[in-house]
Amino acid sequence: MTTTLAGGRAARRQTMRRIRPRRSPAVPLLLGLWAGAAGVLWLWWDNTPAVADRAGWVLGAGRITGLVAGYLMALVVLQMARVPALERRVGSDRVARWHAMSGRYTLCLVLAHVLLTMWGYALQAGKGLGDVVQQTVDSVQQLPDMGKAAVGTGLLLVIGLISAGPVRRRLPYDLWYHVHLLTYAAVFLTFWHQITTGNDFAVQPLAKTAWTALYAAVTALLLWYRVLTPVRLNLRHRMRVEAVIEETPGIVSVLIGGRKLHRMGAEAGQFFRWRFLAPGMRFSSHPYSLSAAPRPGMLRITVKAIGDHSSRLRDLEPGTRVWAEGPYGALTAQRRSRGKVLLVAGGVGITPMRALFETLPGAAGDITLLYRANSTQDLALWDELAAIADERGARLMYAVNSPDGERPDISAESLRRKIPEIERHDVFLCGPPGFAQSVYEALRDAGVPARRIHHESFEM
Repeated sequence: MTTTLAGGRAARRQTMRRIRPRRSPAVPLLLGLWAGAAGVLWLWWDNTPAVADRAGWVLGAGRITGLVAGYLMALVVLQMARVPALERRVGSDRVARWHAMSGRYTLCLVLAHVLLTMWGYALQAGKGLGDVVQQTVDSVQQLPDMGKAAVGTGLLLVIGLISAGPVRRRLPYDLWYHVHLLTYAAVFLTFWHQITTGNDFAVQPLAKTAWTALYAAVTALLLWYRVLTPVRLNLRHRMRVEAVIEETPGIVSVLIGGRKLHRMGAEAGQFFRWRFLAPGMRFSSHPYSLSAAPRPGMLRITVKAIGDHSSRLRDLEPGTRVWAEGPYGALTAQRRSRGKVLLVAGGVGITPMRALFETLPGAAGDITLLYRANSTQDLALWDELAAIADERGARLMYAVNSPDGERPDISAESLRRKIPEIERHDVFLCGPPGFAQSVYEALRDAGVPARRIHHESFEM
């Protein structure tokens, strides 16, 4: 059984809007973050006297690694705060990559800070590198807030371990996700020793105030966007499951009803983190994109069963309460800069592409959708796509394996042959990582500039 969700008036109005590209604020944000890092380096330099011995050099290195690690910790939490300017303008996947990179650097700097500082203390006491462990134990017992810092550092090590690619791929998503949330506790525990034992803040009260204000501001953003905003959204819209419909074997659509859902601020191409308050699913929150433009009383997600959570969706009962966080993602019409658009979807990546196919502004002939699947039976939502193509005068193509299993040719040459002037198109791309990478390379070889290839991963 399949379901066809007819285009609403809001979706039709969207197709008639003017193209108004909106630039990503990524570059100004990065410049601001580097300026903050430069301020941290200046603080260290300004408070570093002439170094006369080995202990001074080692302690100086311990101080700078600690300061930079503390600054990066604040940024790590900021990147987890779901701030709309980051999630909806820069892009959730890009912010996730920043977060992962910042986390790795932070952990390395924290470990270097501990080793160098304890080694420096040992040298001051007339000991050597071999006494670092005992010096660490003594410091934890004697210095204020060092016990909290030790626990926080231990948590960071655990989080870093489970976030390593080979380990994370073997862990259930929910376990990784909930352990990862201990980052908040780790940052909270390590913050206090920065203020009470940090020499730079002891001699610079203004720096201490600015440092505390930085952490306070990040904490406020975290509480606002991760706690209060979702509570307000769900109390206002009161979402429940209306129906679950099998589109193709292994792929289901979940229809979600509620109050004034079109006022949630969601756009085609975006996603929410969904929590279904059903037995066995209450503590699981997973990202799924909208597979249709929001309607006043209806949202829809279309999901392929590839894990425990996604497999359970087919058993949801009508009336099940839904808790959502979002909308997130920057794969929207705002990224578009050209009149001609190519949408490329692989597998279940069709979900945001279907919503964009329905709503992207454009005249007849402006929009083309290329849908890759293993077989024609796997072309989920095909009836809807065909209806949208007929109504809009858009072009709809599919690429499936041949009867003997041979994969279709999606190369630069085939793209240039099938899509005239492809180098003048904006391209929206969504699909499995391997598929997305191969298509991206083909598009680049076909002459499409990187700035006009818009893609986003929802595997977070």
